[in-house]
Amino acid sequence: MTLGSSSGRSFIFQASQILQETPLNDRPRYYPALLVGLLCLNFGILFFDRNSLNFLMPFVQPDLGFSNTEVGMIASAFSLTWAIAGIAVGGLSDRLGMRKPILIAVTLVFAACSALSGIVSSFIMLFAVRLLMGIAEGGVLPISQALTVIEVAPARRGFAMGFMQNFGSNLLGSTAASMILVPFATHFGWRKAFFLAAVPAAVSALLVAWLVREPPREATVAGAPKEHLSLVGALAHKNIVLCILMSVLLVSHLVIGFVFLPLFLVNVRGLAPETMGNLIGALGVSAAISGFVAPGISDWVGRRPTLIVVTFAGVILPAAALYYHGSVWSLGAIFFAGWVVVGAFPLFMATIPSETVDSRHTATALGLIMGVGEGVGGALSPTLAGMAADRYGLNAPLWIMFCLPILAGLLALGIKETAPRRIAARAGVV
Repeated sequence: MTLGSSSGRSFIFQASQILQETPLNDRPRYYPALLVGLLCLNFGILFFDRNSLNFLMPFVQPDLGFSNTEVGMIASAFSLTWAIAGIAVGGLSDRLGMRKPILIAVTLVFAACSALSGIVSSFIMLFAVRLLMGIAEGGVLPISQALTVIEVAPARRGFAMGFMQNFGSNLLGSTAASMILVPFATHFGWRKAFFLAAVPAAVSALLVAWLVREPPREATVAGAPKEHLSLVGALAHKNIVLCILMSVLLVSHLVIGFVFLPLFLVNVRGLAPETMGNLIGALGVSAAISGFVAPGISDWVGRRPTLIVVTFAGVILPAAALYYHGSVWSLGAIFFAGWVVVGAFPLFMATIPSETVDSRHTATALGLIMGVGEGVGGALSPTLAGMAADRYGLNAPLWIMFCLPILAGLLALGIKETAPRRIAARAGVV
């Protein structure tokens, strides 16, 4: 897959071109870029809090005496309520026409939940805190993507939505979280590390309150069909059904990786916690880059071919973790290549569905895809993977990870193209 020289230059300048979009009503011309950047930061801090437990689990598990099944159940609890909140809050924000107040409220709640994680003393307490944290965080993504889709023009929608969803969530949620929290926990304890994780979320809530503007309720997006969206209506779209199924598979891949890969690297591969943290940090850098580069490329070459390539790349990481025994540096490079699968997430979870349904129902559609993915894949897969790990060893979750992107890639073959440039080109429109 290659880009022509003019397309390549255009891709490089997409970030700056967001600044030049026609503003919505009284928005200043720089507002779309400011909004995307701030929402990216907020979602990144959310993932910093979400992933903190995964990276700290090698400290928490022996201290509180959790089994691998209980580790999986804690992750499942979070994903279950994340899923319910994603569907409920996304639909509520569409019906009320309110985005900003809800976004501020849930950001403050997940900051409080992160701090509460530092005072738990049993499985039941941590399970309950993660249930509450999932409720708070579940609505953030559909609301953020709905704001992005309203404020950014269709020609750069893929780039903007990919950047918003993936850059901050991986740079902060994977790289920074693992490289900051693991050394901090080593020296000061895992409980204080959770307190540290709560601070950025409170700051982010203040920034959202100050800088984000509520869009008019009647605001819509050019390029989307005008139709009423019901559950039956959503499922009538082949793209929506395929995106839901891909969400189940790839959310499972992502969650299992974050929950059990740290334990596998420390307990099976015998790596030091700091080395494990650095390897997980490489995943964050990979996902941060692929999370907006892949959707940006899809603006030019199409959503479908980009989605297929990055999805199948997901087999690389579990295969390397299981069988590659070279240097840590080379293992990190292979992990980097294998984690580009995360570049598929903004495509099947945001961009493609937003170009398939009426923009007035964007948060509803996105919440449905994210909610089912988290509710089925995110809630069930870690518990099942944990049970498999207790019975067959920590290799079992890695084998499950290997199979999931293969199935998702086969589904991606059936996606109908939605990129505005590709559709215009096929229609002969210059």
